[in-house]
Amino acid sequence: MALIVFYEKPGCLNGEKQKAILRQAGNVLQEVDILTHPWTREALLPFVAGKTPAAMMNATAPAIKNGAINPERLSFEQALALMLDQPILIKRPLIVVDGLALQGFSDQRLQPYLGNWDGREDVVTCPNLQTLSCDEQR
Repeated sequence: MALIVFYEKPGCLNGEKQKAILRQAGNVLQEVDILTHPWTREALLPFVAGKTPAAMMNATAPAIKNGAINPERLSFEQALALMLDQPILIKRPLIVVDGLALQGFSDQRLQPYLGNWDGREDVVTCPNLQTLSCDEQR
């Protein structure tokens, strides 16, 4: 159906489920490691423009979970700078498809690329939020 650039943290359980849904719908994925990609402000901005720090930052990142970083107390520019310095703070996945830059798997603009997926399985919430998060596994 479409070529999708999928920025992920390799090995993330939800990322694997999300990629399977996209592939089952007939899409071709180009997988990119979000943690090692050479992010610039210009490259990250299309994904996060207009969002609050809490909406654009990864709530399961260790520094956020342990309280070292509180997105509610950050300006947009502060949050963006932190994400550029520490990509683990970027809410995933980032998706580029048909000229769209999407953040997260629940963006409604992703719907045409999900095929027959009924949305009943939670592939957004980290299954390890109560214990070891996906981000603490690396």
